Amino acid sequence: MSIKVNRKEALNSILTNVQDESVVRHMFATEAIMRTLARKLGEHEEEWGLTGLLHDIDMELIEGDMSIHSRLGADIARELGASEAMAHAILCHNEAHGIPRETRLDKALFCADTMSSLIADAALVQPDKLNGLTAGLVMECLQEKKPAAGVDTKKILSCQEIGLELEEAITLSIEAMKGIASALQL
Repeated sequence: MSIKVNRKEALNSILTNVQDESVVRHMFATEAIMRTLARKLGEHEEEWGLTGLLHDIDMELIEGDMSIHSRLGADIARELGASEAMAHAILCHNEAHGIPRETRLDKALFCADTMSSLIADAALVQPDKLNGLTAGLVMECLQEKKPAAGVDTKKILSCQEIGLELEEAITLSIEAMKGIASALQL
């Protein structure tokens, strides 16, 4: 594993390339979930966390062209010193490219990306935001005919590909996001 990027450099690049605070908060949430998943699964926490942090670094640079989203992001991550494994996970989290998710890191990012959005949306309708959120409430959101915009149930269920049952993955993700609730404004 060859990680030369550090969080401070990654964050500086994000703040240069991403102006939309909600996208930055999404990246923070995904980072927190990825760090928690890495600890749970015995993986490299820094590598997984930075992959989550950097995964949408190109979102504003692509000017809405999702066919190049994550290709540019993977390149930027490499320039920052990310490992090839990190760049691959960033690249394949966008299904538009048709690149198979092969590693646990790839699969975890695919799940965590959407999981962070699902949990944030569910927290927004709770009086106590994240503090009042439970896995049961989030699972109810998933069972609705149309979960929150941009939430693909298939992506959430991909947590099973890394050895976690849905409820456990949701619980871990909620706890991860609670740890940075003020930064997420939740």
